[in-house]
Amino acid sequence: MGKVAIIGVGQSKFVRKYPGSLRELAFEGFKEAITDAGITNNEIDASVFCSAPEYDKQRSPSAVVAEYLGLNPQPTFYVETLCSSSSTGLKLAYSMVASGLHDVVAIIGLQKMSEISSAESQERMGRGADIQWESPFGTMMPAYYAMHAQAHIDKYGTTLEDLAAIRVKAATYGQINDRAVYRKAVTPEMFTDPDNMMSGTVSSPLRVGDCCANADGTSCLIVANEEKAKQFCKKPIWILGVGTASASVNLTGRDRVHGLLAAEQAAQKAYTMAGVGPKDIDVAEVHDCFTIAELLAYEALGFADPGGGKELIQGQETYKEGSIPVNVDGGLLSKGHPIGATGGSQIRTIVLQLRGEAGDMQVQDPQIGLVHNIGGVGIYGNVTILGNQ
Repeated sequence: MGKVAIIGVGQSKFVRKYPGSLRELAFEGFKEAITDAGITNNEIDASVFCSAPEYDKQRSPSAVVAEYLGLNPQPTFYVETLCSSSSTGLKLAYSMVASGLHDVVAIIGLQKMSEISSAESQERMGRGADIQWESPFGTMMPAYYAMHAQAHIDKYGTTLEDLAAIRVKAATYGQINDRAVYRKAVTPEMFTDPDNMMSGTVSSPLRVGDCCANADGTSCLIVANEEKAKQFCKKPIWILGVGTASASVNLTGRDRVHGLLAAEQAAQKAYTMAGVGPKDIDVAEVHDCFTIAELLAYEALGFADPGGGKELIQGQETYKEGSIPVNVDGGLLSKGHPIGATGGSQIRTIVLQLRGEAGDMQVQDPQIGLVHNIGGVGIYGNVTILGNQ
């Protein structure tokens, strides 16, 4: 198995309603990535497309997008693991390159969620659960994460103020991320003001401010083998570890207090493969679809002991200047969550950090970065570890 590097990254702005077609949206991230890599579409041996297809009106969107991007007749693949689709796509591409099957592969994450109504979108999210035993009873994403939040509150004394502090941090960096949907300041007082939208209950104990928003967007990653990476790229970012795991769809088969076990198991696999541990991580992107999800990620990744995640946010240790900066691009809470593009966006952020190209969001001299991307309510867990050496 040879070494594999990310040599190009790209992302569109994440917006609430993209005015063009899905293929035009995909082009925005793709163009930036191949320009970043210094290659043309003819140098891409294969492509992996990543989305959750139930949000798209186009059946098999990979076919029309590959045609539009000029990626025929090279082979194309389509990957779907709900919200973790594009980090799953990276693992597939990594395997294809490391095995010697292909030299250069593009991973294109895309989602135009505005093609259907908000109500339709929520219904489809609900169908990410078991359609026989759970989703018919009205369980949707906020309700599932609300159960995790309440369990954490009951066992560890986590407070609503702790959760609000995570959103305040997200907004701190969302304001300086020109690719984010939500670029406004958020204060703790907004969560206690009954007249402020942020304080409105979505699924108790989660409020509007605890939830990320749907978005339209695309991301693109270009990976290459060691020879091509050194040929094309001045700052290749190496894939050191990829860990994946899965969990039961039904929540009755899980421990709500413990958190998302698939994320913890994926992290252990990634750490072992990379030969590093939690204390070696200089900067991280975690899947903060809800504020409680970021808190659970701190603990699943070993940045804090079980129940200790709240102490990291209370001490601002996950801010840019802290001991373990997390989501200093605003995370999903500020950027928005275009399902198929989310993991690729997270990986792009870490690549820019490790290159020293993150601008106002730059962490001081990071060497190793981590990406934690979750599909559904912990059904799929992906952890990727990247290094600049």
